Amino acid sequence: MFVAREHELQVLEDCYAQRSFQMVVVYGRRRVGKTTLLEEFCKDKHAFMFTAQQQGERDNLRDFSRTLYEFCGLPSSLPAFGGWQEAFEFLANRAAQEKLLIVFDEFPYAANATPNLPSALQIAIDRELSRTDAMLILCGSNQGFMEQEVLGEKSPLFGRRTAQIRLKPFDYLDASRMLPAASEGDLITYYASLGGTPYYLAAVRPDETYLQNMTRLFFERTGMMFDEPAMLMRQELRDPTMYLSVLRAIASGATRSNEVADRTGIPTSSITMYLKTLCDLGIVERRVPFGETERSKRSRYCIMDPAFSFWFRFVAPLVPAIESGLGEQAAQRLLTGQQLSEYVGHCFERVCTEWLIREAREGQLPIAPTKFGRWWGTDVRTHQQDDIDVIAADELEKRIILGECKWRSNFNESEALEKLQSRTALISGYKEYYRYLFSKNPVSDATRRSAASDGHVQFVSSCQLFK
Repeated sequence: MFVAREHELQVLEDCYAQRSFQMVVVYGRRRVGKTTLLEEFCKDKHAFMFTAQQQGERDNLRDFSRTLYEFCGLPSSLPAFGGWQEAFEFLANRAAQEKLLIVFDEFPYAANATPNLPSALQIAIDRELSRTDAMLILCGSNQGFMEQEVLGEKSPLFGRRTAQIRLKPFDYLDASRMLPAASEGDLITYYASLGGTPYYLAAVRPDETYLQNMTRLFFERTGMMFDEPAMLMRQELRDPTMYLSVLRAIASGATRSNEVADRTGIPTSSITMYLKTLCDLGIVERRVPFGETERSKRSRYCIMDPAFSFWFRFVAPLVPAIESGLGEQAAQRLLTGQQLSEYVGHCFERVCTEWLIREAREGQLPIAPTKFGRWWGTDVRTHQQDDIDVIAADELEKRIILGECKWRSNFNESEALEKLQSRTALISGYKEYYRYLFSKNPVSDATRRSAASDGHVQFVSSCQLFK
């Protein structure tokens, strides 16, 4: 199923419509849907598409030659090109004769086997391809390689790209488009468990309950997600052992660097390197309280991908039991109780932020936000720790939205509104404050009537998030 990605497709279409050479770089984490996006884009076009593999130079060049011969209607039994330079020259000659779309998928695999591959491609672009209206797409899952060896200043290909797309997982709303039969509550719970990775969402069976799907995917030895995070880490890193320990520590509540160091036994002097690598991979994110600089000493680390977060929170501690065939019992106990509800509640804050971002794009908010985040720290009035779940601020006009997120069936609505009002004092420097109360279920009619005269209060239930 192909859904969403409208913006990315439009970027590609705009490049394809140009009457000049275009080089587009597409990259992002594994499983995020890069190849599916490119296949959708190529559907109605005369496109040559090649996917490199983790193999030697000779094998990749032989596969490239055979694929190109077949594309050009030539016998695939012809001898392979003598080198990449010769192969690119042949392709450039073809591009001079007709409008050609060239997709080189998993480019890092071929480049790792042939270090001078970017240079060979650069020569072909400068000498021949730049004189055609061909469109070349370089795609890869190794984000570090794509940013340094393709987009980086020291790369031979630097300055040749005309567009770049770093493909990210779906937000909660696009993710929901892959699960059209699920209720709003289940959609948020699935998002908290699988995130926005299309490959994972496609594995959900509509005829199974949430518990059945999660048990099959995560809590069975043969489940697709049982070893997924560890496997992806092994593909990205030479020795993922300590990185896996860091992720498990963060998932269990160690959010500061010194806490992660204590929990894992990694020296404090080394923990920053591990955390930075995980941030570069897009698995972990370093956050600072709203209004503070990146140098803030109150920064926290969190796992960005909900599927990783879910795995390290619920699956990692039970791997031996699952391998012993006790996964179903463990899933029944963990995924039907308070632990899951609390976990989903934290992800609900992320969903609410993503909703605010979407509403801002559509001009549906009372302000025009330029910054989003959350705040935590000490309330100087009470000397108690406090936090604000969601913040959207227009720093130009000094107007701000403060949000409280409640993923509970019942809570004291009046008290929640009073707390929101008092928390306006925690973020100073703004002249107008709006208060948004996000809840799992719609608030009562009485609460709505009591706040009806206050134009700065908004109520948003989970069902409204999907309208």
